Amino acid sequence: MLKKLAPLPLAIALAASLGLAAPAFASTAAQAPASATVATAAAPAPLLQAAELKTLLGQPGVRVLDIRTDKDYAAGHVPGAVNTPYGKYRGPKENPGQLPSEAALTQLLQAAGVDRDTHVVVVHAGSDHTDFGAAARVYWTLKVGGLTRLSILDGGSKAWQAAGGTLETAAPQVAPSQFSYRYDQEQVVTSEELAATVKAGNAPLLVDARPPKFFAGETRTDAAARYGTLPGAKSFDNAQFFPQGGTTLKPASELKALVAQSGAAAAPTVSFCNTGHWAATNWFVMSEIAGNKSVKLYPSSVVEWSQSDLPMDNQPSRLSALVQDAKRALDK
Repeated sequence: MLKKLAPLPLAIALAASLGLAAPAFASTAAQAPASATVATAAAPAPLLQAAELKTLLGQPGVRVLDIRTDKDYAAGHVPGAVNTPYGKYRGPKENPGQLPSEAALTQLLQAAGVDRDTHVVVVHAGSDHTDFGAAARVYWTLKVGGLTRLSILDGGSKAWQAAGGTLETAAPQVAPSQFSYRYDQEQVVTSEELAATVKAGNAPLLVDARPPKFFAGETRTDAAARYGTLPGAKSFDNAQFFPQGGTTLKPASELKALVAQSGAAAAPTVSFCNTGHWAATNWFVMSEIAGNKSVKLYPSSVVEWSQSDLPMDNQPSRLSALVQDAKRALDK
């Protein structure tokens, strides 16, 4: 459940200190020291194709993390990949978007042999475009935990096999690391902080990554208490970044054009959805591909927001909501 909101003046001050008020949402790229620019230039590409991953396998300092289920991993995975199932990066059933504890992530990544300077390549199933959201959420989680050498395999395991990549079933033995996971709170948007900017009238661009029916208040996920979207939000379905029925992202030039159309090419932006899964895809494309480093992710998203008394747009009437709930129940 959403924590009790701080008094408005205090909340606004807190939001400003954490980079959520509009003036503080300016891109950090211009403020970065020269050394940071060099480090960024040397970082691996955020998106890899299967052929590029093949050249990395077996190299020291590279760790492939397969985020599929234990069963899928055991049936065959990229050689040398370590299994860290997606659920380990998620919160409880009442809101999977909530952040897992630092201790849990520390234990997970230490067991996988991930250290601060490891180049981590995240591999998802690639069964449909929404699988990319899982990889993007893991990428984001690793980034806000201090890792800087990160990539996602475009198209996941399915693309790997389609490119002729071999699979193995044995789990590799890896030496545990001493990595200690700590959230960089500057990169994490909370309900309290976002509510303060909304109430103060200086909210960043709010981008709803869900399919349009969610945005319009015509449907909701079970964990959400209400229908609708955040006040003043703009709808941008994450599926637009993929070809129709495709599981790999569109070319970079098309992705950047879509980001520009969304208004998030340079503006301070917060990406959200139901539980920070689809929103992670939008965050990844806007931040890591299009280069807008003032884009942030609201991990708990609509589920947490809706469980409070915070305002929402596109809310149906009480009667309409009851009818929609009845329809949802029948469709199950």
